Amino acid sequence: MTTVRDLVRDAAKAIRSGDLTPGRASDLLAELTSLLATVLEEIREADMAYAHVLLKCLDGEEAANRAKIRAQTTPEFSRAREARDTQTVLVELIRSLKVILKAQTEEMRLTTR
Repeated sequence: MTTVRDLVRDAAKAIRSGDLTPGRASDLLAELTSLLATVLEEIREADMAYAHVLLKCLDGEEAANRAKIRAQTTPEFSRAREARDTQTVLVELIRSLKVILKAQTEEMRLTTR
């Protein structure tokens, strides 16, 4: 089964290779933009799950800082962190593709003169 992280990793490799055609770059841009919506939904769900864990830890601890540290060692925190990191990578890849497409468009414009 292919995960969102696998798709992001594959797109990053394609961008890094440097031999994207304008069509492939446009396709990747559309795919990554679509994936961003999925990642944002995952962040929302993961944050809610982590909030429940944090609340339980706060109820059981005398110090809030200890409760927060304890909550940050849970799978729920890891899930939320992973989703946020994936969002960051996605946003940067989308920005890179926009720059690549703009450069390719400008190059085509200059060569047709």
